[in-house]
Amino acid sequence: MRYILATDVGSTTTKARFFSNESGEWRFVIAGEAPTTVEAPYEDVTLGVRNAVREVEELTGHRILAPDGSGIVVPYDGKMGVDLYCTTSSAGGGLQMMVAGLIKTMTAESANRAALGAGAIVMDVIARDDGRQPYQKIQRIRSLRPDMILLAGGTDGGATAHVVEIAELIKAAGPKPRLGAGYQLPIVYAGNKALQTQIEELMGSEFALTLVDNIRPVLEVENTEPARRAIHELFMEHVMSHAPGYTKLMKWTDVPIMPTPAGEGMAMQLIASVYKENVLGVGLGGATTNVYSVVDGRFVRSVSANLGMSYSVTNVMKSAGLPNIVRWLPFKIDEEEVANRLMNKMIRPTTIPQTLEDLIVEHAVAREALRLGLEHHKTIATRLKGIQVQRTISDMFEQELEETYIKMMIIDIIAGTGGLLSHAPRRIQSMFILTDAFQPEGVTKMFQDSVFMMPHLGVLSTVYREAAWNIFDKDCLVRLGTVIAPAGVGKLGDPVMTVELEMPGGETLKEEVKFGEIKRINLPERQDANAVITPQRGFDVGMGPGHKLEKKVMGGVAGVLLDGRGRPLQLPEDEGLRKELLVKWWQAIELYPMDELKELI
Repeated sequence: MRYILATDVGSTTTKARFFSNESGEWRFVIAGEAPTTVEAPYEDVTLGVRNAVREVEELTGHRILAPDGSGIVVPYDGKMGVDLYCTTSSAGGGLQMMVAGLIKTMTAESANRAALGAGAIVMDVIARDDGRQPYQKIQRIRSLRPDMILLAGGTDGGATAHVVEIAELIKAAGPKPRLGAGYQLPIVYAGNKALQTQIEELMGSEFALTLVDNIRPVLEVENTEPARRAIHELFMEHVMSHAPGYTKLMKWTDVPIMPTPAGEGMAMQLIASVYKENVLGVGLGGATTNVYSVVDGRFVRSVSANLGMSYSVTNVMKSAGLPNIVRWLPFKIDEEEVANRLMNKMIRPTTIPQTLEDLIVEHAVAREALRLGLEHHKTIATRLKGIQVQRTISDMFEQELEETYIKMMIIDIIAGTGGLLSHAPRRIQSMFILTDAFQPEGVTKMFQDSVFMMPHLGVLSTVYREAAWNIFDKDCLVRLGTVIAPAGVGKLGDPVMTVELEMPGGETLKEEVKFGEIKRINLPERQDANAVITPQRGFDVGMGPGHKLEKKVMGGVAGVLLDGRGRPLQLPEDEGLRKELLVKWWQAIELYPMDELKELI
């Protein structure tokens, strides 16, 4: 095998990535991009794919498209073609689903996680106890027009009557599919096994029903994999086959078409499995923000459909509030002026910042979009509800049992992708935006996608894992560096930690970090240093308050960041002090050109 082509058919752009194995290892060669052609007057996505691939052909001189227009030449015949072609897609709104379960915080929540994990945008979650009257639920289901419904409810041998009630509700509403008016809406039933025959009799004639294993066979177990697999198969068979041009595209590909977020999720899982560490990943897009976590092998994805940096930028403003955006700006600017700029960005989503001031405003919005995306993710990444939790006597003195298991102290790697992060003028900017938004604690490695090819490599990893990782490691994953940030709060100027670094050349660096201070140490990419981190009493880097940690830290294009601002990170309420600190931090890490920044202040 010598050449691989992967594409991602996005909502606005189709991105082709060309890979080759010239000297015994797989490498990224070139990218080609073209507008997606899912909408009228074209209504054929293969036109956009052809245009993107044609750009690859022009840049490399390697012929890939068949001269008769029949698609992509597979396999490579010694002169033209590629050995493997695969693609992801989110065109036309991606996969949109409705999920239903019996109890909102139990089976409905598990169904929600399964749908999100399969790469869907969940339009609504219907449950018996969701606070709506049956007629309101029927009205809602009727108005949704999803691509697919996932129905769960009851443990095996558990509730029956109420699960049937939910199924009857869906049948009474008679939902219609978004695409292909003449075909049956796919429904995946992943509830009480004892009801499968009854559900088939009730819904089998009117819907394209698929029965899979129960998503919650017992309360203590969540089994989302059979439902996720069924969703992917139905996505290909029913949804994709009715989208413009996809029937043709499906014949071109060697691998089933995967929803773009599912490809991105595969890439995050690939990082977790190779490093064998906990990963928190984010795809910051124009319309949506996807957050992924792999903690102790458990993969969860959340999608914030209203948080993004172009189409949804005003939603970020509305959800976060203008004061929260303006707090990240060290210069004076009216909130109304910021609002106007963001509204302009929404109506002209493809524009990019032309001045440093615009760039800093956009980065402030990104911090808030990421912060809100993580907050939303924590509501999905929760312990299973309905299980009796054993608590010790010491637990009795604690506050309420925490819902989410996402703790920044146990996150070893943070990875980011998306236009704003990938195209930041300085790599330290994307690292610092991720640090401010997610507030990593302890020692955390930071990664970034170089030219947006995580979805491509995610789908490739399903069939050719070795090649996918090779390209991922060498050409896609930019090692930004490491953040060392103790958890705890102190007074400005008080000592926080001492960090001793044994550098690759043998010399030792010793840095004292005070509260409210940031330092940046240059440690090149693909080099490590042995660190001895000694936090002060009241500060924790993962071994308990005041306890020393010895660990290898990873170098990167942005180096090692010693963050003494404390966790949780709190910006001073005094405006003057806040602005002074922002400038001090930015100056310490060379975040922006200081001469130009001083003109703005």
